[in-house]
Amino acid sequence: MGAQKSIHAGKAKIDFNVDLSHKLCEAISFSQGSYGNLYSQIIGSLSVKHPNLFGRNEKLDILWDKGLDDSNILIAFRRPRPEWYSQQSFVFQHIRPINNEGRSIIRDSDGFPITSSGNQNDNMVVLKQESEYAVVNDDSFSRLNFQMEQGLPLLPKWLVFNRFKFTASKGIKLGPTFLTTSLTGGSIVGDMAPHQAFTIGGFGSVRGYGDGAAGSGRSCLVANSELTVPLMNELQGAIFMDCGTDLNSSRLVPGNPALRLGKPGFGVGFGYGIRLNSRLGQVWVDYAINAFQKKKIYFGVNNVGS
Repeated sequence: MGAQKSIHAGKAKIDFNVDLSHKLCEAISFSQGSYGNLYSQIIGSLSVKHPNLFGRNEKLDILWDKGLDDSNILIAFRRPRPEWYSQQSFVFQHIRPINNEGRSIIRDSDGFPITSSGNQNDNMVVLKQESEYAVVNDDSFSRLNFQMEQGLPLLPKWLVFNRFKFTASKGIKLGPTFLTTSLTGGSIVGDMAPHQAFTIGGFGSVRGYGDGAAGSGRSCLVANSELTVPLMNELQGAIFMDCGTDLNSSRLVPGNPALRLGKPGFGVGFGYGIRLNSRLGQVWVDYAINAFQKKKIYFGVNNVGS
């Protein structure tokens, strides 16, 4: 459950989003006077976007994002380039891990540092390059996306790293059904904090697990496949299977949090769901079972028209 509002101020666009879907039932059950705990369960973001900063289509994005366990500030500046070139942007990140009460934390429950700097936050300037290729027609689509990030050492203790990520997806119509498959992978070399590890598990990764519960490492590889079948009018049924691995890289994350939390380093999930196209967007519900026979239900709304 969430709320989103957009405000146009001149040429700039301001987006405000609050998401109450995480741990909502637990938050409602808190006793009177526990406002701080209720606030800690709210996920939200505030972004300001300017599409033409200096009159040459330069784009400026400023984003503040509050999660359950961290609070991040991101500033990105992008210059326009021809479509056949990779798109470049400079990203300024300020990452501050927080606990359930909203207070900054430096170490986890086992006493290991959470940040790379050893302080309450990590700061970095990242040069990001992204290339995307797509072929789409009525019966199929193919997409390939590459992302490369380089941490720049502008100041002491700022993170210096190279991070690579790719996503390849293919969809094809098989009679009345539609089959979609995708492969996502990535790796990071150089400095890193535990919060930068690639996580495996959850919706958009391997369903049937909690977010990041299957694994986290310096590298990852996740495969997804889903077959949708029309049922009636705007209603579709879906069956899916996901799998993912950290490629035995969890031990290379500082403090090895995956081992201490008992993450297996790989995961397999399968299940079924429904997709309903409505005026609000696509409403979906998924029921998934993982390799340990544990079950999870996911639901949400994709605002496909935005």
